[in-house]
Amino acid sequence: MTRTVARKVSLGVVIGSRAFFSPAPCRQARDEVLAQLARLGIDAVTLPFEATDNGAVQSMADAKLYAAHFKAHRDTIDGLVICLPNFGDEIAVAELVNRAGLNVPILLQASNDEIGKVDVHSRRDAFCGKLSVANNFWQYGVPFTETAQHTMDIASEAFAADLDRFARVCRTVRGLRSARIGAIGARTAPFQTMRFSEKLLQASGMTVITADLSEMVSAAGAISDDDAELTAKLETIRAYGRIPGHITAAQLGKQAKWTLAVNRWIEENECDASAIQCWRSLQDNWGCATCLTMSMMGEELMPSACEVDVMGAISMYALTLASGAPAAILDWNNNYGDAVDTCVCTHCGNYPKSFFGTTPEISELDVLGETIGREKCFGAVKGKVQPGEMTYFRLSSDDRNGTLKAYLGEGAFTDDPFGMDGGIAVTKVKDLRTLMRFVTQNGFEHHVAMVRGHHADVVNEAVFRYLGWPLYHHGGTPEPQLSFPNRF
Repeated sequence: MTRTVARKVSLGVVIGSRAFFSPAPCRQARDEVLAQLARLGIDAVTLPFEATDNGAVQSMADAKLYAAHFKAHRDTIDGLVICLPNFGDEIAVAELVNRAGLNVPILLQASNDEIGKVDVHSRRDAFCGKLSVANNFWQYGVPFTETAQHTMDIASEAFAADLDRFARVCRTVRGLRSARIGAIGARTAPFQTMRFSEKLLQASGMTVITADLSEMVSAAGAISDDDAELTAKLETIRAYGRIPGHITAAQLGKQAKWTLAVNRWIEENECDASAIQCWRSLQDNWGCATCLTMSMMGEELMPSACEVDVMGAISMYALTLASGAPAAILDWNNNYGDAVDTCVCTHCGNYPKSFFGTTPEISELDVLGETIGREKCFGAVKGKVQPGEMTYFRLSSDDRNGTLKAYLGEGAFTDDPFGMDGGIAVTKVKDLRTLMRFVTQNGFEHHVAMVRGHHADVVNEAVFRYLGWPLYHHGGTPEPQLSFPNRF
């Protein structure tokens, strides 16, 4: 199984041209965009240059030819890059997209004119041509992505950045449209906040696969002590963090068997992400925590959320797709004195280890361990999250309104101290009160997914433009909206 997050992005490439403009820029545009994609490690799907005049799409015949080619590669194409080195033929481009029927993101680029080259033989007019193509896309109901500037040079670093961002958008859209989420165990009874709608997820292409916790405990118990994969898993656990000397071989063995059983089930069911009943049935009936299991999977870009938070797992997966980095699930948990834009995000110990600045400790759950006995609770990954930029995202299912909904934003992890056990992330978000008011007044859960780095623009583009889910982008710049005044 090749998971979406691990496969190379593949983009269909189209050069749009209008026949009575100079054909010279078409060949240059093709060469430059293919070179940019190669440098970024992105696969390109296009026809040979000789397949059409100037290697471009400038007629209905060209559009039909490219549409058929893209249809033949529909299983691998994640998005389309359409470059307009001159005005372009808007009907040919629109018909190509319509006939191909790929339903993938589109990046529309238009090239710059040079002030000294606007005679009848050299002018491009792509500035205007882009407006015509965009207008036709609107008529056909085709969403598309803008470049950073209205027109830009294909060989520029700015366009390279746009291509990289667009590839991440494509990966996020493909991943979410076909996600398979494992739900291991029943929702813990006190946590009604973790309710969600499988049917709303399925309507968006996402499938939830369930397993009873007893089945997983039985699978863990059936693993023999001399299993070669178990030996390898034990070594991986020992190398993952610092394990206190009082932890016994039996505790390590239980943790390794549980992790191996979960990993095997995830692989067999081709899950992209998972959510697990993390307490307290597992501790009572098997004798370990599952935080370490989730942390290790997250580090391998297979995000896993605690408390059977399926929507949280999908939120983590979206951030992983957008960033290519491990994501975590956290609680919005504590104020930080009177610092109004700072709060503390915590969880018992499920953060991927790359969230920490130093090697984490792997020991017992603290709160639950005090209640039921620490000997049952080995497997918590503990430490303080290192400072740096972060992106947060939360997807939720709104059954009352029959839709998925989300919020998104950027902030930072700080190096401020906080003397609490477990996984600690002191977090700063500008205008935090406004965000918390939005969360409370719109029925969002206390869990939130976070990833290191700033990637909100990628998630926003994927969710808002291509998946069509209502989204609040905290701190983002709202797109200008038309108003329709009542004139009568």
